[in-house]
Amino acid sequence: MGAEGPLRVDSPAELRAWSEGSRREGLRVGLVPTMGALHAGHVSLVRRARQECDRTAVSIFVNPLQFTPGEDFERYPRQLDADLEVLRAEGVDVAYLPSVETMYPAGATTRVRVGELDEVLEGACRPGHFEGVATVVFKLFEAARPHRAYFGQKDAQQAALVTRMARDLDSGVEVVVCPTVREPDGLALSSRNVYLRGDERRAAFCLVRALRAANERYASGERDPMVLRAEMHEVLDAEPLARVDYAEVVDELTFLPPGRLAVLAVRIGATRLIDNALLGDPL
Repeated sequence: MGAEGPLRVDSPAELRAWSEGSRREGLRVGLVPTMGALHAGHVSLVRRARQECDRTAVSIFVNPLQFTPGEDFERYPRQLDADLEVLRAEGVDVAYLPSVETMYPAGATTRVRVGELDEVLEGACRPGHFEGVATVVFKLFEAARPHRAYFGQKDAQQAALVTRMARDLDSGVEVVVCPTVREPDGLALSSRNVYLRGDERRAAFCLVRALRAANERYASGERDPMVLRAEMHEVLDAEPLARVDYAEVVDELTFLPPGRLAVLAVRIGATRLIDNALLGDPL
């Protein structure tokens, strides 16, 4: 990478040629898949990739397949120039910038389904979402041929699904899940946080309060997932601007109860936020 920033490529063939060239040199390749609108959470993934790999690629692609009807595909934050400046500052080697037509050529109908994890919590609330995630990530793995790929714990179910897909399809890619990065008050960083206005930003803190309430009950010895679930719902229901899609305590692999992963999805006004915490760990 030169001072001008990362090499920009927009086709799978270009990205694959770069990756295979790196591999021939005996270099380890890391991939950070993103939808852009980069923030400190993404930067933490990039830095981890650069620490552990010799070459790093970051993809920026707002994937239409993972947006369900009525969601925010058209208004999802897009800030390519600012994102490329972030990648330049972080020393990223390659920015992969495919178009929708490149990713999904006319007539392409193949989709990837992982099963079970597709059908609960996020999968149940957003039918087809995880099929879109699995499909685009599989295509990114095929194009980038990375040794490791980096995802954030904030999207816990997505990370579990991608990990399972990589294993089940013998991808050879090691999926690395990195800790959630939070704002000073504890709100998980998300590209969608920019939608929050005034009272909505204050109200969004109820997600953190709910997770902390469940964590306190867990620390006191409570293990019944229904009691812990009720603790979260009590906090969320007290916030007038919050509408709860789910708040559950589940196993971190199956996303079914019982377990100690508290997961929630809450709508604050028109903005849908997700978060999670492994109960018993600091939050």
